[in-house]
Amino acid sequence: MDVDTFIHTALKLDEQNIKGKIFKVLNLSVPSLMGVFIFFTPFPHTTAIKEICFYLSILIVLLLIYFKKIDFSFSLPFTLPFALFVAWVLIGLFFALDKANSLHDFRAHLLKYLVIYYILVNFFSCRKRLAILSWLIIISAAVFSIGGLTYFYFTLKNPISTRFGFSHLMNIDLIGFVTIFAFLLSLHQFKLEHRLHRKSILAACSLGTLLATYLTMSKGSLLALSAALMVFYVKRHKLLVILLIIFSLIAVITIPALKARFSPHLIFKDIRIGINLTTLEIIKAYPITGIGFGMETYGNIDLTKYNAKIPSQYQQGTPVRSPHNSLADIAVRTGIVGLALFLFVYFVFLRLSWKLIRYGKDDFIINWGCCIMAAFISVFIQGLFADGMFGVQAIVLYTIFAIMTILWQLNAQTNTIITPPRSETTVEPKKEFNCI
Repeated sequence: MDVDTFIHTALKLDEQNIKGKIFKVLNLSVPSLMGVFIFFTPFPHTTAIKEICFYLSILIVLLLIYFKKIDFSFSLPFTLPFALFVAWVLIGLFFALDKANSLHDFRAHLLKYLVIYYILVNFFSCRKRLAILSWLIIISAAVFSIGGLTYFYFTLKNPISTRFGFSHLMNIDLIGFVTIFAFLLSLHQFKLEHRLHRKSILAACSLGTLLATYLTMSKGSLLALSAALMVFYVKRHKLLVILLIIFSLIAVITIPALKARFSPHLIFKDIRIGINLTTLEIIKAYPITGIGFGMETYGNIDLTKYNAKIPSQYQQGTPVRSPHNSLADIAVRTGIVGLALFLFVYFVFLRLSWKLIRYGKDDFIINWGCCIMAAFISVFIQGLFADGMFGVQAIVLYTIFAIMTILWQLNAQTNTIITPPRSETTVEPKKEFNCI
């Protein structure tokens, strides 16, 4: 080899080495950026940080896909139901009452969450990164809870009897979406950790999120927390589940604040009954495609006309401008067909959860499956009392979908799961490059 050939070869190898390092940095930057995005999700006034991290992540992912430096998979259990729902929403855009708003929300409140789901699945697809994601959610919610409680009760000097929440920043009924999910993750992570200092941190985080959940005095959040804990412990601690049920009943009967919130007299006069009946009248008027995917459309139609059709004892003085129920929200915006397709997503989740909890290859998969199933139940119940299809609460839901998918991937890689459908048990292994 002459000198020129040697120099040319050395320069070429050096160039390849530099490119390799650049792509490695780009690959590692995606989970880092998404981690920042997830961490700041509950916090108000952080839109710029979240938007930069989100769109920069998309740009880097597209570059990595273009140069074939990652195996970005769409062959996932949720892809079919997601695709069907997206297709139906697209069809509904042609019949929407407010096409501009529906088109905007199709991008901002559907496609965006799907992008988050696929990035999380493809870049947190190993046990180590799953643990990192879990810690990010726990710490984020703990800072949000403890900081919020301190500001609300000590800085603003609200009495402890005042329900915790910031109406101008985050509705009281939405706080539980963040705190309960993080609380369940902290309980789960507590069982996995062996170091005392980490257990201490988790104990503090769980206490903060639990206290924030309780002080909201939100019926949806409190019911969701109770149900989620029962699902969380039912696999290994059935006696504890029974004790939780008994304790919950005693608490509702004896604790004045809870007794007031769950009084049958107030429940049957809850304004949500009127809201749901009004929403049902709108669904009857637009049963197939709904009023359009735009979330502002509901508040802009003549709600008084539909409110007048319901029984007088449930009629609202001034109709509330949103359904305050996730399933009703989907039905009124996408019609009965859209609701059925979205319930198909839930069905796939429940089917996947059952298989992983019942046939998971080891305790890691089974216990994680129970935790995420409990988190889903909490989100579902809260969604019956609040609009859960946008914002922080929707990101929590799609993160839950993502973690369950990651568990499915981890379980499938060993080929030891005892479930029949091959299409749901085979998955191409990720490049180790993606899971450093």
